[in-house]
Amino acid sequence: MPSTEALPLVVENLSFRYRDRDDPAIRDVSFELEAGKILLVAGASGCGKTTLIRCINGLIPRSYKGELSGRVLLHGQPTLPGGPGDTGGMPLSRISQIVGTVLQDPERQILGAHVFTEVAFGLENLGVPREEIVRRVDETLAYLGIAHLKNRETFYLSGGEKQKVAMAGTLAMRPSILLLDEPLASLDPASAEEALTLIRRLADEGKTVVIIEHRVEDVLKINPELSLFMVEGEVRYFGPTAGLEAAVDYHEVKLPAPMILEKARHDPPPIYARPRLAAARNGSAPGEACPERSRRVERPLVEFRDVFFAYEPETPVLQDINLSIQAGDVIAVLGPNGAGKTTLVKHAIGLLKPKQGQVLLEGTDTRELSVAQIAHTVGYVFQSPSHMLFAPTVREELAFGPQNLGFDQEAIERNVTAAVDILNLNGLEDYPPLGLSFGQQKRVSIAAILAMRSKILVMDEPTAGQDYKNYMAFMNAILGLPDFEAILFITHDVDLAVCYANRVLLVHQGTIAADGPPAEVLADFELLRRCRVVPTSLLATNLEYLPKTGRFMPAEALAHALADEPTRTEPRAPVL
Repeated sequence: MPSTEALPLVVENLSFRYRDRDDPAIRDVSFELEAGKILLVAGASGCGKTTLIRCINGLIPRSYKGELSGRVLLHGQPTLPGGPGDTGGMPLSRISQIVGTVLQDPERQILGAHVFTEVAFGLENLGVPREEIVRRVDETLAYLGIAHLKNRETFYLSGGEKQKVAMAGTLAMRPSILLLDEPLASLDPASAEEALTLIRRLADEGKTVVIIEHRVEDVLKINPELSLFMVEGEVRYFGPTAGLEAAVDYHEVKLPAPMILEKARHDPPPIYARPRLAAARNGSAPGEACPERSRRVERPLVEFRDVFFAYEPETPVLQDINLSIQAGDVIAVLGPNGAGKTTLVKHAIGLLKPKQGQVLLEGTDTRELSVAQIAHTVGYVFQSPSHMLFAPTVREELAFGPQNLGFDQEAIERNVTAAVDILNLNGLEDYPPLGLSFGQQKRVSIAAILAMRSKILVMDEPTAGQDYKNYMAFMNAILGLPDFEAILFITHDVDLAVCYANRVLLVHQGTIAADGPPAEVLADFELLRRCRVVPTSLLATNLEYLPKTGRFMPAEALAHALADEPTRTEPRAPVL
């Protein structure tokens, strides 16, 4: 092991408590990381992962105030003021040249109006000559495979494209240490694989990488040398990644399906009721190879008729969209970044109006309805929590929607209490939403829409920033609520569609590439490849045993359904 002075990153006995919190966010965290190594940091939402990142990149204690102890060394130099033996800490301007950070929510990182100016922003602040800035920007965009975005306006980029641009802005600074906070959260599965391949390459080229990620199965594919598992601010495991499986709780950290099957079959059967909505569509559950849909006589809740839309005249985003959303539908919308998924959903809720064609909400053209009128029928959870949250406390945030819809006080209090319970926000009611972790903010944004009790629930990336336990719990609860006649969610998490959808829409280049039951759509691997959707070990396992089980289900439930089957220890997701 190299000396402490030679190591790129050393964290010693690090503890921090935010000044508005009673308990420490992290306690006595220590680890060392060599150049060219990747450290995977895993743990439940709110366990202190992002706080650790803020201590390393210097935002704590400079931007986030509280009680701090311990120290961080970058290439042997202390960064935190007041630490034992340091001389006042390293200036933030110097830290930013050594440590590059990619945030969970790219909306909070992107400042430039155009991609070029965004990627150039950090270099300009360092006083890099213009010719060098242009060269570095072009090299970085080409390195990431997004040179075609160079002149695009950042406002019109998809969430995944913004994530890639945020990465470009960080890499252009040429830091020796990369801190990646949920870098896969907004990326489609194929883009996530490409990003991980890039991260592995950066490490192999000598960079030191710390990656926080709930999509542990994906990160394991690039063989991170070390893993750190946190629980309630404390390190429960730090060591070789091979030892992570034995150390983590599979209820909180989603492991590959074969690993969960092996662990879960020794535990009591999970509480996983067949969700009410998922069972409503022609009697079919999630993932069932259900029969041809019967002709419906009732009016669709939402109907798209020959819809065409473009933000810029020469660049169509949606083309020839014809589909209907019926009562009982639980629809997963899958597809690559920039395919038009969010644009499609924004038409359903009236935030956008088609350039051609019609969108009908319960038989009425959305052009004839205001967004406020539509809100009575459709509740929409934005991809980025920062687009929704504004109230001084979580309680007030959750009460805002019902109040504006005219609910009486008793109903408001009842709905707010139920939403807090469903989204695991107990104890956070009096905290400012924007002061919470990204994962907690996401749950607040979902809870705010749940409290409105609309007929149709629409969620854009509901599992972003969520640990496995949280999102399984709130998805089970939401699909069991009697209020929603239909649920639609955009997701890059294929397993979310496997567990909960009874219908899958594949969106590709602004068109509907497929629309049908999960067991049919997700079994077409060639189609998935074209739509940049990568099969997971859970999908592969469910497809293998579908003739026996008759339906898709989570790995924990599958373990007990296959109690008499031998389990395997290696992931079986096919390589496309």
